[in-house]
Amino acid sequence: MSSSVDFQEFERHAPDPEAKKDIWKTFWILLGLTLVDLAFYFFIPVGMTRNIIFILLGIVKAYFIVGTFMHMKHEKMALILMIIVPVIFICALIGVSMYEGNFWFNLHWK
Repeated sequence: MSSSVDFQEFERHAPDPEAKKDIWKTFWILLGLTLVDLAFYFFIPVGMTRNIIFILLGIVKAYFIVGTFMHMKHEKMALILMIIVPVIFICALIGVSMYEGNFWFNLHWK
């Protein structure tokens, strides 16, 4: 029972050097953004500005994670839009609902 391994099969499926470069580039970008995130956490006082910065940095990091590690940047634009547009509408709905709820809450308690 000798098993022979066809090494040509492994060579054919070797990782693309450009893909490895892209993954490492994304890793360093995410590391840099995370360090900036940590710096903002310790050096910017608590407030709405800090929250907005964290949200924007989170969106930028999510873009790199989804694009590189979930392979979305290699997909067709129609599929990307089918995923992104509903998320934008849901986020807008949540924002409008929070604004409207705050309006009615303030109206009730005045």
